[in-house]
Amino acid sequence: MAATPAADPAAEPAHPDIDRPDVDRLEVDRPHVDRLELVEVLAALGHPVRLEIVRRLASGSEAFCGEVVPDLPRSSVTHHLKTLYESGVITRRPAGRRLYLALRRDDLELRFPGLLALVLG
Repeated sequence: MAATPAADPAAEPAHPDIDRPDVDRLEVDRPHVDRLELVEVLAALGHPVRLEIVRRLASGSEAFCGEVVPDLPRSSVTHHLKTLYESGVITRRPAGRRLYLALRRDDLELRFPGLLALVLG
């Protein structure tokens, strides 16, 4: 019989919202505000297409993917949205066949005060 491995104390702590049924699974997977890295956020914002997506989301409301993504090939759109999501700049919420996006304005302001104001002008 194999021994059960001991819990790794260096492992990432459980997300506080993991057991809440009203929290979408994709939202739980995003980087927690304490884990946002400036280098990753700046790299994500450093591409003109991704910066344009963020500008379109800057109004603060959630938007359908087709409303904010420039007319690009699907593979390019997927790459840019993945980069923004994995860096922690945006959230995404699927609803049927649609994908809704939102800027993590409050989280970014909390972690990097003034960054969005500088980047968005």
